[in-house]
Amino acid sequence: MSVIRHPEQRVAILIDTQNLYHSAKNLYRSKVNFGAVVKTALQDRKLIRALSYVVNTESGEETAFFEALEKLGIEIKTKDLQIFYGGAKKADWDVGLAIDAIKLAHKVDAIVIASGDGDFVPLVEYIKSQGCQVEVISFGRSSSQRLRDSVDDFIDMDEKPKDFLIGYRGGTKPRRTGNTESAPAIKTVGSDTDDL
Repeated sequence: MSVIRHPEQRVAILIDTQNLYHSAKNLYRSKVNFGAVVKTALQDRKLIRALSYVVNTESGEETAFFEALEKLGIEIKTKDLQIFYGGAKKADWDVGLAIDAIKLAHKVDAIVIASGDGDFVPLVEYIKSQGCQVEVISFGRSSSQRLRDSVDDFIDMDEKPKDFLIGYRGGTKPRRTGNTESAPAIKTVGSDTDDL
């Protein structure tokens, strides 16, 4: 992978919050330190925007979590949880994140996507064709190999989980996921997400 980083490089960080949240929960039974994710993704470059894509649940119990993200300087983009007849729920920001990435590609030098979702491969290829560097930061065990292969650089949070997880002591082995093509299924953000 060929990646260029320098202090004058303008960077946008787009965080697929549900993807990282569920990866940390499923792999490590822990919570993500989103401040550490942004700091590592930025690597002493100029942050133009950091956007987090989140879902409002029916109970509204995620408010403290959203406030904590904003205190870190992360902009919040929210949408309501869709509940279908029969109880099925949908909380997906893939298209919204992709549209924002396309809009930002001409305003920054690099876009960092915080997600392991393989659905972003066509987005990565398009942004790179526009001359913008694309990087991904995610947990390698729950990241699509196609996504990893398509980006200019992949930062594997599994290599130093203590740096990216709240309260993780490293005492237990991370659980393996059987699916390396896409991240864990998106559920809903629950009350256990109010810490960063």
